[in-house]
Amino acid sequence: MRILLIGEYSNVHWTLSEGLRMLGHDVDVLSNGDFWKNYPRNIDLSRTSYTTLGGVSYALRLLRLLPRLKGYDVVQLINPMFLELKASNILPVYKYLRRHNGKIVLGAFGMDYYWVKSCIEEMPLRYSDFNLGKQLRTNAEAIAERNDWLGTDKEKLNRRIAEDADGIVAGLYEYWVCYHPKFPEKTTFIPYPIKPQPNISQEELYREHVPIRLFIGINKSRSQYKGTDIMLEAAKQVCDKYPQRLKLTVAENVPFGQYTKMMNSSDVILDQLYSYTPSMNPLQAMSQGMVCVGGGEPENYEIIHEDVLRPILNVEPTFQSVYDTLENLVFHPEILPKLKRQSIQYIQKHHDYIKVAKQYESFYERL
Repeated sequence: MRILLIGEYSNVHWTLSEGLRMLGHDVDVLSNGDFWKNYPRNIDLSRTSYTTLGGVSYALRLLRLLPRLKGYDVVQLINPMFLELKASNILPVYKYLRRHNGKIVLGAFGMDYYWVKSCIEEMPLRYSDFNLGKQLRTNAEAIAERNDWLGTDKEKLNRRIAEDADGIVAGLYEYWVCYHPKFPEKTTFIPYPIKPQPNISQEELYREHVPIRLFIGINKSRSQYKGTDIMLEAAKQVCDKYPQRLKLTVAENVPFGQYTKMMNSSDVILDQLYSYTPSMNPLQAMSQGMVCVGGGEPENYEIIHEDVLRPILNVEPTFQSVYDTLENLVFHPEILPKLKRQSIQYIQKHHDYIKVAKQYESFYERL
């Protein structure tokens, strides 16, 4: 098949493209590299300025690209807002892609109308980016996202694409539970693709490091929304209490390559307090034998039919839960080697990029 993947979140599309190419497909990835993260792509469409002139320049580059974006068997969009344009200006591009290609697939991989609406109205999750139990979160970022997606052109665009697309792929349990009830015939769940790490030292996996090396990545503009502000404060306080037993590394708004280098020498990664499931960054870390402190709720294991492996140190969305989990590691460092080995097994079993690409291949063929 000839496949076009448009947009990028945390290296999902580029990793998927590598798996699909290994299966013999012709794949292009068009993206801006996910802004400052600068993930790989073979068709670059980055907006260098957000002035009026920058918008005109971006639109002209897009117009020059459009003739290349024809004749694909499948076009997959990372999100309804798959270009750095206003929603009203994206719709004509969507119609063009629909008219000149085969099947259209919408990715349910992150922030969009159905995610926001489900979490604030139906509340299918015990907690999320938008709710804690039946209470709505009131931090500025959550309110801003609600205002951005509800009753706006973004909502109209999202609903139009979801209703018109041939298929919808959810990459996490959270997104699946928001989309599947509304589009049961066209929505499927496929885990995120991760490229396994070669030559992982078995000796390293069995060692107990003192101090235990903690790592947290901070996106400054979304820290409160994702709960990394709480996780960071808990980690700092535990490290201050046990300075000989724990060491903390913080990566703030750094490109993917630098982020990976900073992360690679760690034992434990802290990520996304309000998530049920590990996202791309902790999954990548787990593939290298790190232990994730974050989302590992029962639903995460159920949707992938995992009955044995439990590599994730699940935390409730509170400061105390994170603090207690990290302090328990101080008292019981002997649990880390087992969890590290399980992390690698978990990724190999459920997220290997070629296995995941085969699931996409089957889904595309069914369309």
